[in-house]
Amino acid sequence: MKPVWLVAAVALAAFLWWRRRRLEPPVLIAGVIAVVAAAVYSTGLVHVPSLDKILEDIGSALGPWTYGLVALLAFLEAGAFIGLLIPGETALIVAGVVAGQGQINIVLLIAIAWTFAVLGDLTGYALGRRLGRPFLVRHGPRFGISEERVHQVDAFFAKHGGKAIFVGRFVGLVRSLSPFLAGSSGMQLRRFVPYDVLGAGLQSSFLCLIGYVFWHSLDRVLAIAKQGALALSATIVVLVAIVVAVRWLRQAENRQRISAWFDAHDENPAVRLLLAAGHRARRPAMFVWERLTPGNLGLELTTLLATGVVGGYVFFGYMLVLDGVDLTPGDSRAVTWADAVANGVFDDLARIAEALGALPVVALVVAVVVIGLLVARLYLEAFVLIGGLVLTVVAGAIAGGAIDRPAIDGTAVTYPDVQGAYVVSWIAVAVALRHATGPISRTAALVTVAIVLTVLYALAAVYLRDDWFSDVAGGLGLGVLCWSVAGTAGLLTRAR
Repeated sequence: MKPVWLVAAVALAAFLWWRRRRLEPPVLIAGVIAVVAAAVYSTGLVHVPSLDKILEDIGSALGPWTYGLVALLAFLEAGAFIGLLIPGETALIVAGVVAGQGQINIVLLIAIAWTFAVLGDLTGYALGRRLGRPFLVRHGPRFGISEERVHQVDAFFAKHGGKAIFVGRFVGLVRSLSPFLAGSSGMQLRRFVPYDVLGAGLQSSFLCLIGYVFWHSLDRVLAIAKQGALALSATIVVLVAIVVAVRWLRQAENRQRISAWFDAHDENPAVRLLLAAGHRARRPAMFVWERLTPGNLGLELTTLLATGVVGGYVFFGYMLVLDGVDLTPGDSRAVTWADAVANGVFDDLARIAEALGALPVVALVVAVVVIGLLVARLYLEAFVLIGGLVLTVVAGAIAGGAIDRPAIDGTAVTYPDVQGAYVVSWIAVAVALRHATGPISRTAALVTVAIVLTVLYALAAVYLRDDWFSDVAGGLGLGVLCWSVAGTAGLLTRAR
């Protein structure tokens, strides 16, 4: 018995019954067939061949021809409606497995997947630009999409189109529809392309590298990837629902409707109990809400304290663990992964990424930004950057060499990796520039780039065997702790 498919069949049947008078006969018949198929499949009596298994067998048999399969599926996955049926994520992971077996080149594979994913998105965008608006206006009412809804979609893509394109790349349903909707809503191509190229590159590279690194255990990787995609989709849906609910409650007439409904049902015992519980929970709820909303020592302070706690936990936690063992499971596993992806091209890139954590580089970046902040009269941000860097350097000097570790390829190693603490300064610089970068979308993009640079440094340090994984993690934890302390002090100073 497969309850998920049974629930899907019931939900689809309910929708068809609700819209039965507005749906065209062909659509209604197709829906009934889908309900029957889902219901029969949920009983477990019918077994449909697994697309994942088919792709795995095809990938192993094709060898170099896998390039063509990946190009085709990456292109088709972006097709509106057609893309909903294409297992693009599985195809990229399987292709990474084929690369891990040595049959194809991983760098060329990523380039092909990236290129054809963008081409597919551009095709979907072009179709939406040419056919989307007339199609939605003409046929939308049959599916409950009124002209008002079409205008809402236009307004959404005009305001949040770039973010939707980027985030949608990591959600299957949105990935197939967002280029078409972007084109039909009139989103400008120069806004669409940068977000799409970045999102397609990150998604394609990540999935190919997963298969490349974990090619020995494909079944497990596929299961984890699907669970991760489902969790990400669910998180995005929940966040969107919360945002919609908050915006709905901000309107006075909506709050008046709720109040009027409670007044009309105040004799109901269940309503009375609900009101009493609401009054008791009001103050705790307001406290939590204030901690999770920007301003007035709210979300900013909560974020700093949370990151500081996490950083301290990682730094001191590894220190306690390493006091009793030579290597952690993560250290051994990281070495295995580094051996699996060893490549001359990666060596050069890793050396460049590792330079991001060098103190002269970090100090130069902080100095330039501090001068810019002082010129812009953002004195508090400038002094927080200076204090944070000094605190990090002092903490690194005190904690550096706290624990002697087993040598890596004859090189002496100690805990923690002090450069890992320095590299966190990139994130602090991005946050300090929030008042100078303008819209919050630019700040978010800057912080994202800084986080990516920090992660690249950590991967490079482990890949080049300059530090064990635990040393790098401990260094990052120390850096996060120091910068959280500096940021909290600055925030409290501003509040006073």
